[in-house]
Amino acid sequence: MSPEHETIFTYGAPALKYGTGASEEIGYDLTQYGARRVLVVTDPVVAATGWPERIAEGIRGYGIVTETFDGVHVEPTDISMRKAVDFARRSGPYDAFVAVGGGSSIDTAKAANLLTSNDGELMDYVNAPVGGGRAPANPLKPLVAVPTTTGTGSESTAVCVLDVLSLRVKSGISHLRLRPSLAVVDPRLTISQPAGVTAASGMDILCHAAESYTAKPYTEFERKRPEQRVPYCGSNPLADMFAEKSLQLLSWALPAAARDGENLAAREAMALAATFAGLGFGNAGVHIPHANAYPIAGQVRDFHPAGYPGEEAMVPHGMAVALTAPAAFRFTFPASPDRHLRVARLLAPDFEWPGDLADHLPAVLTTLMRETGLPSGLGAVGYTESDVDSLVAGSRKQQRLLATAPRSPSEEDLADILRASVSLW
Repeated sequence: MSPEHETIFTYGAPALKYGTGASEEIGYDLTQYGARRVLVVTDPVVAATGWPERIAEGIRGYGIVTETFDGVHVEPTDISMRKAVDFARRSGPYDAFVAVGGGSSIDTAKAANLLTSNDGELMDYVNAPVGGGRAPANPLKPLVAVPTTTGTGSESTAVCVLDVLSLRVKSGISHLRLRPSLAVVDPRLTISQPAGVTAASGMDILCHAAESYTAKPYTEFERKRPEQRVPYCGSNPLADMFAEKSLQLLSWALPAAARDGENLAAREAMALAATFAGLGFGNAGVHIPHANAYPIAGQVRDFHPAGYPGEEAMVPHGMAVALTAPAAFRFTFPASPDRHLRVARLLAPDFEWPGDLADHLPAVLTTLMRETGLPSGLGAVGYTESDVDSLVAGSRKQQRLLATAPRSPSEEDLADILRASVSLW
């Protein structure tokens, strides 16, 4: 008889090439996959830095034909992803994809890869209950992910995130086949990040590491059959190791990079921290702060953050995650006090601790948020307590994430977390 609880954890990761100059070798790397025709996927702001064209030129130097799609929408939507898919279907076929940019570009490339390798439409594959939850029947082409921001971890994960505009909700596609084949992390590409982007994406790294480290342990899930296994399996020894190293790096690199974007040592440490966090949470999973972040981003009315392109209203993903993290970790503290305290001490070993142990990690997070210029709560991005019910409804749609929480929140628990997050200081 099989045991009642899980005894197996899984681990997956892309091949990794890290370091200054790593992006110059992508042409050679693609030859190892037998690629002859490649689509480079990026956004207009990253394209303007010249990096995508430099990378494409290097690829062409190996006799590989390149096309470029530079229409990625920052914080992608179902509509913007369909445009990329249509372009790839119309201009293809391609042997491989190269994403140059933040999580938006990498996730858009994942969608284009998925839907040029498989039939159907985008919403067929979006996680239930928002979409059809369909699994890809066919393998995907090689995807080389080249992050230009330090935060999303998308270069390591098997997840693709998007706004479904008609439903005003963020959701995603999650399947092992979406994971990039190769992550190429060249810290030089991150220097152009504005301070606001550095702070928001840096808090995303932090929450990836902290949420995966405090996630429900894999041994507490019900035993799964092989075909039921999903990318997020709960906290486990391998993911823990990456999360701890990420938090140690962030303790000094996040404030330093937010203060001085030209600080190459801090940028290199941030790039490593993002990579480590992605290698951890891409397997363990994230929980309540990320579940709340989706409706916070999806229901925004008129907030626009400094440092981000365009004029449309948006709450960047990392910012949306950070805004409820202090209250969320206060809620999850009783499930694993030692782990929450370990996260706090890795981030701020010299911090003057408040009296209540449950307040340690929230105090560290709010101090970091203030220091790096993030908003002071949901109220600062346009929400009030009257929005809580609508935000709770959006959070509850993220069952894939809430299932990973070490302490399962009720509707009222989520409402309490959101109300406590309207004003953090």
